[in-house]
Amino acid sequence: MLTYYYSRGSSSLAAHILLIEVGARFDAVEVPISAGAHRAPDYLRINPKGRIPALQTPDGLITENAAILEYIAATHADVATLPSDEFAQAQARALCAYLGTTVHVAYAHARRGDRWANQDASFADMKARAPQNLLSCADFLENHFVSRPWALGANFSFCDPYLFLLDHWLTRVGASLDGFPKLSAHKAAMMARPATRQALAIYAE
Repeated sequence: MLTYYYSRGSSSLAAHILLIEVGARFDAVEVPISAGAHRAPDYLRINPKGRIPALQTPDGLITENAAILEYIAATHADVATLPSDEFAQAQARALCAYLGTTVHVAYAHARRGDRWANQDASFADMKARAPQNLLSCADFLENHFVSRPWALGANFSFCDPYLFLLDHWLTRVGASLDGFPKLSAHKAAMMARPATRQALAIYAE
């Protein structure tokens, strides 16, 4: 049995989709970031990083979206969300790394500016720059990384739910996937999957 710690409106949506997709047996525990629950002592005893998501496994805790997604895929191999060859696996890891260290960080500058600065003027500048930075990331993904219909080509893999978050991040900074046909097609393909719709219903409650 797994325990998944999530927060509505956060990047935990990605692994939540994958957990449902693979038919994992898990308990979902909401840790509302908006209420500061991720910094409460009870949660910090579970995850000292104070970040969401986190996945408690029989062997211990896993944090970071990329690691959680790959663990879910690797431990549910019968569903085949882990690419079968080493190169495709590396490409999936590379995409997750880019999403986590570049795209997600670009979005966080619009919402979590206090991680990097103290002045209101700095927050405003970071927020104003976020749409441009995210659109640059989308342009790179569209033209140099993402295939069709899924991120790596013909087969759905563990990196696809993470890529799906790009649309949410763009929307929240006032941008969109307009002008990015491959990324738009990927969003539509994700929305057609029952696991995506089921997870989104949880996050919309």
